[in-house]
Amino acid sequence: MSDAALNPARYILTVSCPDKVGIVAAVAGVLADSDLFITDSHHFGDPGTRNFFMRTAFEAANPQLNRTAFASRFAPIAERFAMRWSLHDCTLRPSALIMVSKSDHCLNDLLYRHRTGSLPVHIPAIVSNHMNLAPLAEWHKIPFLYVPVTKNNKPEAEARLRDIIAETKADFIVLARYMQILSQELCAELEGRAINIHHSFLPSFKGAQPYRQAHQRGVKLIGATAHFVTPDLDEGPIIEQMVERIDHSYTAEAMAAAGRDVESQVLARAVRWLAEQRVFLNGNKTVVFR
Repeated sequence: MSDAALNPARYILTVSCPDKVGIVAAVAGVLADSDLFITDSHHFGDPGTRNFFMRTAFEAANPQLNRTAFASRFAPIAERFAMRWSLHDCTLRPSALIMVSKSDHCLNDLLYRHRTGSLPVHIPAIVSNHMNLAPLAEWHKIPFLYVPVTKNNKPEAEARLRDIIAETKADFIVLARYMQILSQELCAELEGRAINIHHSFLPSFKGAQPYRQAHQRGVKLIGATAHFVTPDLDEGPIIEQMVERIDHSYTAEAMAAAGRDVESQVLARAVRWLAEQRVFLNGNKTVVFR
């Protein structure tokens, strides 16, 4: 038996288009006619937006398969259904550029998962507006890029960030507690490519010390939200959320510790789902095939 048969190439096909009859059958037909073996497939038609989304994982025993060869076979139905589609080679890990300020809990969690192989991304660099976490990046042997931001140099800092994104060929950007507001222009440029994490008290407890504010109000649920970055601060399409119940015995410090755990888990899930091509933008919402 050939090596190709024993170790078939694995791909993920993602599709989004206006919803209509026959899409699933058409996609499955092309894959079957091309002798491609479907291992996993999910699809969803949103009755509200009338948009259709599909994620299909398949194996190819033919080593000659590549995007060009696949595109020639897939083009007729892509045109017929006005599809936006992408073919992802599972041997290639997406490049995730991480941005952080001083808090290390989300970064540390992502780096641990990356180091142990449970987070399927390549991390080309860590960008920060402070030097505090440089030793953590150095320990993981990942380049640490210091880009200071002040009220007087923000345009220059964002120009440097654009250069870094281009130089690292980042597929997406992860704001892992990066405590700077990106300009509307940069947010627009990164649409669908940048994600953020924040505690779910917004907008109830804005500003400094949100956990202390929540403690003073006797909050019983704390949580976190991972979402796409948009020009509307903290209002981008939501990818993942999680809550944890607490009670009157929690101090503000204990609440903050629980919040850090929730934030880390939620962000890690969002990053993994993006890397595995599971997240689709659907207007102001997302479709996530878990």
